[in-house]
Amino acid sequence: MKAFALEVLRLVVWLGILAAIFVPLERVFAIRRGSGRLKDAAADVGFYFLNSILPIAVLAMLFAPLAVALRQVTPEAYATAVADLPLWAKLAAGLAVSEIGGYWGHRLCHQVPFLWRFHALHHAPTHVDWLMSSRAHPVDQVLEKLFALAPLYVLGLVQPNASGAGLAAWIAIFGTIWGFFIHANVRWRLGPLEWLVSTPAFHHWHHTNDEHRDHNYSALFPVVDRLFGTHYLPRHWPAEYGVDAPQPEGMALQILQPLGIGPRPAAEPSQLS
Repeated sequence: MKAFALEVLRLVVWLGILAAIFVPLERVFAIRRGSGRLKDAAADVGFYFLNSILPIAVLAMLFAPLAVALRQVTPEAYATAVADLPLWAKLAAGLAVSEIGGYWGHRLCHQVPFLWRFHALHHAPTHVDWLMSSRAHPVDQVLEKLFALAPLYVLGLVQPNASGAGLAAWIAIFGTIWGFFIHANVRWRLGPLEWLVSTPAFHHWHHTNDEHRDHNYSALFPVVDRLFGTHYLPRHWPAEYGVDAPQPEGMALQILQPLGIGPRPAAEPSQLS
C-alpha cells in the first residue's frame, strides 16, 4: 500500500510539472483557442492515472516470463554479444526496434476493426492538446506498448534482470514524455528537424478527420512513416479532428463500451480499406 501511495504521489508531481510546462505554452502559442475541452479534463486526468499504472502492471506480468523463456532458448554466444554492446549501440538499436514495432502496432489499431474499437477513444476529441496524450483505453495502451517493447525482449536487447530491463523502461518513459509534447496545442514548426523527429505538426495530422487521416503513425521518427508510405506533413494545420462515430460521455462508459458493455461501440473508420 505504501508503494502504491508513493507511485500516486509521483504521478501527481509529474502531472503538476507537465501542467506547469504545457498550460502556459498552449495559452501563448495555441493553434486554436476555445477548445471546449474543459468538460473532458476530469476524465483525461483519470486516464492519466489509470494508464500510468494499470498497463505497466499488466505488461510486467507478461514480460517477466517472456524474458526468462527467451533467455533459455537464446544461444549463449548471441546473448553475450548483445550484452557486450556499448550503451549507445543498445540504445540506438532499442529505439529503432521499438519504433518499428510500435509503428505497426499503431497502424494495426487503425486497420483492424476490433482494435479500432479501443483506439477510437484516443481519436474522439475534436481538439488536440497535451493532456489528450493520456486519453486512451487501457487495452489499447497494453497492445501498443506490447508491439513496441516485446521485440526488445525477442532480440535480447532486454535481459531478465533489473539492469537489462532498464532499456525498455527508459524507452517507455521517454516515449510517454514525448507523447505529451507531440499532442500539444502549439503552432510551432521546427523546419528541417521535422524530418528527423516527430513534432506537434506531424502528429496533429495523425488526428485529422478528413481524407488525410491514416498517416504519421510513428511515435518518434517520421522516417518510419516515409519507409512504409504513410508520411504526410504539409505546411498548414488540420482543419478538423475527431472520429465519425460519437463516443459516450464519461470515463466509465468510455472504458466499458469497447468491451461490449453499454452503448454500441464506435463504428470502424472509413479508412479501413
